[in-house]
Amino acid sequence: MGCFPCFDSKEEEKLNTQKERDDHQEVYPNIPSNISKLSSGADRLKSRSNVGMRKEPSGPKDAPDVPIAAQTFTFRELAAATNNFRPECFLGEGGFGRVFKGQFPNGQLVAVKQLDRNGLQGNREFLVEVLMLSLLHHPNLVSLIGYCADGDQRLLVYEFMPFGSLEDHLHDLPPDKEPLDWNTRMKIAAGAAKGLEYLHDKANPPVIYRDFKSSNILLGEGYSPKLSDFGLAKLGPTGDKSHVSTRVMGTYGYCAPEYAMTGQLTVKSDVYSFGVVFLELITGRKAIDSTQPHGEQNLVAWARPLFNDRRKFPRLADPRLQGKYPMRGLYQALAVASMCIQEQAAGRPLIGDVVTALSYLANQAYDPSITPGPGYRFSGDKDDNRNKDERGGKISRNEEGGGSGRKWDLEGSEKDDSPREITKMLNRDLDRERAVAEAKMWGENWREKRRQSAQGSFDGNNG
Repeated sequence: MGCFPCFDSKEEEKLNTQKERDDHQEVYPNIPSNISKLSSGADRLKSRSNVGMRKEPSGPKDAPDVPIAAQTFTFRELAAATNNFRPECFLGEGGFGRVFKGQFPNGQLVAVKQLDRNGLQGNREFLVEVLMLSLLHHPNLVSLIGYCADGDQRLLVYEFMPFGSLEDHLHDLPPDKEPLDWNTRMKIAAGAAKGLEYLHDKANPPVIYRDFKSSNILLGEGYSPKLSDFGLAKLGPTGDKSHVSTRVMGTYGYCAPEYAMTGQLTVKSDVYSFGVVFLELITGRKAIDSTQPHGEQNLVAWARPLFNDRRKFPRLADPRLQGKYPMRGLYQALAVASMCIQEQAAGRPLIGDVVTALSYLANQAYDPSITPGPGYRFSGDKDDNRNKDERGGKISRNEEGGGSGRKWDLEGSEKDDSPREITKMLNRDLDRERAVAEAKMWGENWREKRRQSAQGSFDGNNG
């Protein structure tokens, strides 16, 4: 049974089924009136005789409390940077509009997003994105370089991400393109989770991303992930409020069930969406895929029954990995994913706990060369016990991680089959690492106090 029986299964359909009601008004970040009309590049162009790159802070001088660090560009400048938006510069298209690769005269590469005036997002979302990315800065959030607001033109200028989106590396791969390996997938998941953690826990007030999906995770050098497209982002609840009531917006397949049904938005809604993307990373499947057999088109609905039987866990691994993944790592990753996509929001972890778990997983150096290769078997096959070593590799200790260095034993009691038991096991490893870190810190503090005490005694005796 699908997670959202009230919706049809059109892929990438924008959800907007909530009826307009007084108690479900769209809640956007409070945009001060003095920045509701952004400075346009044309205004600045009129006051200058020089033609070329013009970069100025766009924040109004009379609003020091809301600094807008983004630069303003004229439409002419951005047209020149993208060769008049020619097809060879086209990178992709989303709810906001089309994205083009551009290059400024100084050699800087950028991505230019042009608002589709007939699209799903409008001027309000444009303002929200400029404000959000001007105020929020983190290594796992894409950097906004500037914008253009000439006349009715609305364009956003971002740093260029050379490896495209996560979606490009997971789905519909051409035959000559190598799939992402296990280590890279865990690294991407951990980095994306850190971006969400910044929005939820570090930003004040917290920010709910609301459109977390694989196409919105961009990849830089070394497959470093960054969240992009903040047009649907919302300020989270403050004070004693538990949620924000809003119109239902997002992408089908990623949207949390309680938000889709009630319009009540919390940070746990983002955690659900993260769980779906994490499942995409593990399985290589799309959140919604109409080409799959009936019953397998919705990723979450297909995966949930498999979580209940550990012997079926290998079926959840992307076949393109060809068995080159640590079995223990797979179990732990699935445990995290299963907690994130809990039907009830209260059962999902906070994103900070997800970051802790995934940082642990990402720091486990898996070496595929120590495995026999693609000849692994699913649990339950004949000669299962004799071939159990073929189904996974070892987790070795690297410089940053604290892996056990032993093979994962696939045999065990029935109670170990559940994701809850696997999560407990993962938490024990994390607790052990925390205990070691706290012991080190306590020891360092104790030695520092001894040193200061000894220094004080020495000074007293000499006095």
